[in-house]
Amino acid sequence: MSLIRYSKGDNRQVLITISAIILVLVSGLVNTAKAERLKDLVSISGIRTNQLVGYGLVVGLDGTGDQTNQTVFTVQSLRSMLRRYGITLPKNANPRLDNVAAVSIHAVLPPFAKIGQNIDITVSSLGNADSLRGGSLLLAPLKGIDGQTYAMAQGNLVVGGFGAKGNDGSRVVVNVPSAGRIPNGATVEKLVPNTFSSNDKITLNLHAADFTTVNRITVAINRMIGPGTAHSVDAVSIDVNAPKDSSQRVAFISFLEGISVDPADPPARIIVNARTGTIVIGQHVRVLPFAVTHGSLTVSITESQNVSQPAAFARRGRTVVTGESDINIDQKKSHMYLFETGVTLRELVRAVNEVGAAPGDLMAILEALKQSGALRAELIVI
Repeated sequence: MSLIRYSKGDNRQVLITISAIILVLVSGLVNTAKAERLKDLVSISGIRTNQLVGYGLVVGLDGTGDQTNQTVFTVQSLRSMLRRYGITLPKNANPRLDNVAAVSIHAVLPPFAKIGQNIDITVSSLGNADSLRGGSLLLAPLKGIDGQTYAMAQGNLVVGGFGAKGNDGSRVVVNVPSAGRIPNGATVEKLVPNTFSSNDKITLNLHAADFTTVNRITVAINRMIGPGTAHSVDAVSIDVNAPKDSSQRVAFISFLEGISVDPADPPARIIVNARTGTIVIGQHVRVLPFAVTHGSLTVSITESQNVSQPAAFARRGRTVVTGESDINIDQKKSHMYLFETGVTLRELVRAVNEVGAAPGDLMAILEALKQSGALRAELIVI
């Protein structure tokens, strides 16, 4: 029995029956803890955020603004702004604007943002301003990649950082005082076109590509709604037939988001961060039989100086200083540990701890295992 029915004509109707609701509730109770909502696994094609960027001036700073003898663009921006208000500075005038800073502004325009809604913005210093604390951003346009203005920004900055400077040149800085945020600091002025209701179908894109998960999602949608509703495209995308009417499509997507699916287990991987020494080993990592030993060779060189003096009453002798090097080699003894076939993550970690390998040494062991073909996992170094 189909849980949602709609006709093939333009006037499609979505009908969620009482039996459908009961079945969804029962299926939610019997789902294992591993099941996840479709809402957490996929995104809908065409529904996306857009990045905005702008340039402006922050005024009202307490002597922590740009040093205009080094940041010429700050003075140029001020001249341009004053010119729009009918004020022209003399060409030979070089104002020292310690209370003004040139800044970049960036924001994220959420999907379906409407004209008049407010969004948060981040303001960052472009010059050599010491701090933006206490400043106010003057009206500045925010533009998209197409060069069109989508929002206007203005407001008082909230700066989490703090800095203090002494007369002797000493300085104390807490966090980053040269950047701040303005909550609801920009007003949307233009809509971003979208294709939400322009097609007869919607496309679900999986966050992480996986053929098994895509197939399970397709089967779950067809089982809950009806055969032929969903079609797998590739390891990421799923096409789903949907009502074209906007209100019906909203209800349809809302129902889709609540469907629970068991995502496939991730592939066997070992992630190694060479900079921090962090190593993450997946649960499906397996190894072939091999033996590993771990040891370290320490070479220490000690330099000392000896003073050589001539014998008493010697006529031609002289005192000289000679150097002496003492070289010691210390090689720690280590045991060889044997790994059997199909070693699990728990056994691998325990064995490595018994060998006594540090994170850096463990990286070398894992790389050697991968080269030998004994490691049944993808080794990724980031």
